[in-house]
Amino acid sequence: MKTFDGRVAVITGAASGFGLELSRGAAKRGMKVVLADVQEDALARALEELTAAGAEVIARRVDVSREGDVEALAAATMERFGAVHLVVNNAGVGVGGLVWESSLADWQWVLGVNTWGVIHGVRSFVPRMLALAKTDPAYEGHVVNTASMAGLVSSPNMGVYNVSKHAVVALSESLYQDLRLVEAPISASVLCPYFVPTGIHQSERNRPKDLAADAPTTSQKAAEVFVRRAVTKGKLTAADIAERTLEAVAEDRFYVVSHPNALGDVRTRAEDIVALRNPTDPFASKPEVREALRAAVRGE
Repeated sequence: MKTFDGRVAVITGAASGFGLELSRGAAKRGMKVVLADVQEDALARALEELTAAGAEVIARRVDVSREGDVEALAAATMERFGAVHLVVNNAGVGVGGLVWESSLADWQWVLGVNTWGVIHGVRSFVPRMLALAKTDPAYEGHVVNTASMAGLVSSPNMGVYNVSKHAVVALSESLYQDLRLVEAPISASVLCPYFVPTGIHQSERNRPKDLAADAPTTSQKAAEVFVRRAVTKGKLTAADIAERTLEAVAEDRFYVVSHPNALGDVRTRAEDIVALRNPTDPFASKPEVREALRAAVRGE
């Protein structure tokens, strides 16, 4: 997508983290922006900020796990702006812990937001984008789905989150290939950040009451501590990654990663699969981290 100015961007999870920075970046490029988030107070602040900066913006409270909410978002976008060019399915939440200790509510919440949120975004927006392309020979569109490095590797004690993000990578790759198959003027990217300060370690703040967490297990407490430390110590900012993502959209690059040095783990996983060998220990080069995690999971 070569042109941003005057075009329309829809961003979920837009009130904080990557979503807020992507919204700022899109607005700076002259885009009309549709902000979607489940947290109303943060959404109101984002709307106020971008409006004060001169951007043409609307905001909608959206629970992306609900098909009706996302479909209503798409309808509101078309009603207000008459088009959509960039869709960023970005909303995300996180839960850690040993995979067998995750409650049904954990699975429903994380998959509902991280995976079904992307599915709903693709199903609601891509058909509208294809229809716009049929009526406008100059139409350009792009879909960005936020996954994670956890969608490319499978670290221990993060099973629910890993599953949700692997699904997003597979969905995004399929979307990219399907759009090429029908020769649509629409492309796709998958964003796979590593540890970046975004606030995802605080995502419990927006957990629905009907999917309330059980008392955390020792492994879940350990995961929360490890993730919080890793995320808050990240040297790259959400703004850095948002800029890289918008550059990738302009250059039609599919894989967007925050930490290229982490791709060695991805290569090792691929080599494990090709060689039909058991999964390599992700902490092979940092046994002290493995032992610290093992002790924490045991409550030692």
